[in-house]
Amino acid sequence: MVKIKLCGLSRDVDVEYANAVQPDYVGFVFSQRSRRYVNYERAAELKRSLAGTIKAVGVFVDAPLEDVVRLVETGTIDVLQLHGREGEDYVVELRRRIGAPIIQAYRIDSELDVARAFQTRADFPLLDSGAGGTGRAFDWSKVADSPRPFFLAGGLGPENVVEAIQLLRPFAVDMSSGVETSGVKDIHKMKKAVELVRSI
Repeated sequence: MVKIKLCGLSRDVDVEYANAVQPDYVGFVFSQRSRRYVNYERAAELKRSLAGTIKAVGVFVDAPLEDVVRLVETGTIDVLQLHGREGEDYVVELRRRIGAPIIQAYRIDSELDVARAFQTRADFPLLDSGAGGTGRAFDWSKVADSPRPFFLAGGLGPENVVEAIQLLRPFAVDMSSGVETSGVKDIHKMKKAVELVRSI
């Protein structure tokens, strides 16, 4: 069954929505450049309200490695998502220090980008259209083959997530702006998206 990640939760009500619709993962964005940014303390508060069946993913952009390790060790984060210029050494050191799964994001503009993504030392590549939360999909035809499980992101929502899954067969789909209305999470879109994925 395809896993579901709903990313960019920042309000108490966002967590209430997630607990109601039960995705596999939710994402807390730690990049201050994002309008969905939460700081570490706020993420810890949100995590305490999150259902135990849902994994919390920390979305990092070139964060100090010690910050990432501490958030895992304190239980704020269950899974790591790297969205910056983190290199192989960074991923290897994280693997040495902690056992949390690691997702590494790649912007897909060409088949070469896809090939590079599937070479990551992280547990899962994440194929995206840009910096994350842009609401734009990349050209899915660039993914001719998937030699390992991956997360698919970029412009996904209730209107196209079924098509994306049928075409690309990802391990997980990652939705953010596609389950929002006027820039905030929309319970109806979240529920619809989860129901559609679960129905496949």
